Amino acid sequence: MELNSNVIDTPPRDAASLVMIRDGAQGLEVLLMRRHTDSSVLGGACVFPGGKLDAADSSAELLERLDRSPSELHARLGEPELSPAHAAALYVAAAREAFEEAGVLYQQVGNAEVATVDAAARASLSAGETFNALLARLGLTLDTDALVPWSRWITPRRPSVMNKRFDTRFFLAVAPADQIARHDNFETTETLWLTPRNALIEYKEGRIDLAPPQIMGLAHLSRFTTVAQARSDALTRKPPLVEPESFEEDGTRVLCYPGDERHSVRERALPTPTRLVWKDKRFEPPGGFEALFQE
Repeated sequence: MELNSNVIDTPPRDAASLVMIRDGAQGLEVLLMRRHTDSSVLGGACVFPGGKLDAADSSAELLERLDRSPSELHARLGEPELSPAHAAALYVAAAREAFEEAGVLYQQVGNAEVATVDAAARASLSAGETFNALLARLGLTLDTDALVPWSRWITPRRPSVMNKRFDTRFFLAVAPADQIARHDNFETTETLWLTPRNALIEYKEGRIDLAPPQIMGLAHLSRFTTVAQARSDALTRKPPLVEPESFEEDGTRVLCYPGDERHSVRERALPTPTRLVWKDKRFEPPGGFEALFQE
């Protein structure tokens, strides 16, 4: 990825992303999808499934397909300035994007139905059926209880590796046992299940590309060895708001985060290093990649 130096004055667009985790042989694993190289947003990079909020995500018919009321989801998200419908729509967007990009549908049905309808339903969605129409036709209810608000990232006016701005809500979710995540060969071209540490090592060695929110998210997840630990942590705290700020030091781009001495917010938001430095076309902490794994 190349470093961006342009300032973007347009407001950030609402978006949602799903951080899917599972217990693996080496501990907690996280799902990364490699975006198509032709994508206008982070082409070729490995990301958590996600995308922008669509107008249809807040339709009354679709919100009726949720297992919780918009007011309940609004309270869970912890953003009082949003309307309940807007908050609920972000849950819908996260679930929809996980299905579109990874083929995993968080639905309240029995295991047999989960195993048999997902492939056909995804093909129908790719052919043009709307998410709402698909859920209605199959009589499905979205399982929002599975989606735990995890963090909120707002792209700065000078994005580091993007040419667009987003206000992204990240949700943590355990991978359904009877579904298999698969890339769609359109928006995503590769499916990777890696421990957070191994994903960061792959990034360090140049075998995958990651954007700063994914770097910091993986560093956060590396603190946990099981799905239960990570989910418990997310359930017991308010999702932190992260608005990166950048500056140049000795001709090098530095990103700082809440709690850093150069950041306008003094309170630390994440249990990770508070800054990343652009070096050899990679972002890393000033102390090197091992700093990402320190408590």
